[in-house]
Amino acid sequence: MRQVVFGVLFAMLWASASVATKIGIRSAEPLILANFRFFLAGGGMLLFAYLIQKGKHRMPQGKEWRQLLTFGFLNTTLYLSLYVISMKSVSAGIGTLATATNPLFIMAISALWLKRPLRWYELTGMFLGLSGVAVATYPLLAESHGSVAGLIILLTGMLSVSVATVYYSRIEWELPNLVINGWQVFLGGLLLLPFTCLTSDFSTTRYDINFWGGLLWLVLPVSVTALQLFFYLVKRDAVRASLWLFLCPVFGFIYAAILLHEAVTLFTWGGTILVIAGLYLGQREKFAAKK
Repeated sequence: MRQVVFGVLFAMLWASASVATKIGIRSAEPLILANFRFFLAGGGMLLFAYLIQKGKHRMPQGKEWRQLLTFGFLNTTLYLSLYVISMKSVSAGIGTLATATNPLFIMAISALWLKRPLRWYELTGMFLGLSGVAVATYPLLAESHGSVAGLIILLTGMLSVSVATVYYSRIEWELPNLVINGWQVFLGGLLLLPFTCLTSDFSTTRYDINFWGGLLWLVLPVSVTALQLFFYLVKRDAVRASLWLFLCPVFGFIYAAILLHEAVTLFTWGGTILVIAGLYLGQREKFAAKK
């Protein structure tokens, strides 16, 4: 039951990133917003781990630095920077749709990399989940004005985070999730900073309610809380953890309808039913174990 609660909470928080990003980039260029987010989120977690919880956590050692750099590059530098760039030319609804591609990438990468056999009900659950996402997002796709380039950037980011998820699950981490998350976000921001400085115009940034509201939401509920929850789920099963991403478009539609005035239709509710059915089937073994 704990994994179900954490999975739903993760989906609710992670799905809010599209709307928060769209609000934040009204006042700042995408990479500027991204770097602010990475340094605040990563730096905040590291300060908490090493100052507030002083003496409880050790610094990374030896190969752990290489592992954190690799993970941070894939999960933060590439994925999140490409995601925020794509939001300039892709709607929030399309952004939530992209999360549904992660299970497909993760499933394929896991099968090749981890040699993990997939059970029939996991495959069927993923099929139902993707079908639900397709149904729920059909009207938005039909009316979207997103560019092809924006969609390619977005999907490239999804591939990167899927590789990062499988990479993370392969490593026998001795560091706690808080330290791993803090370092990978902070190091990811450092790797992105030179490119941000070379390509962005800081003079156009407006430090208003849109900037700070979007930024702080991306930092606290998304970068800190949601990622901690996802790391917890991934450590138990990378493929099943990805199933919770199916719920993200559903929550994303709700947020977009309230904050960005996007329509919620019968397609949305029909897709929601399929998504929930897919999630239940994919998790059937764990539900059965609780009975």
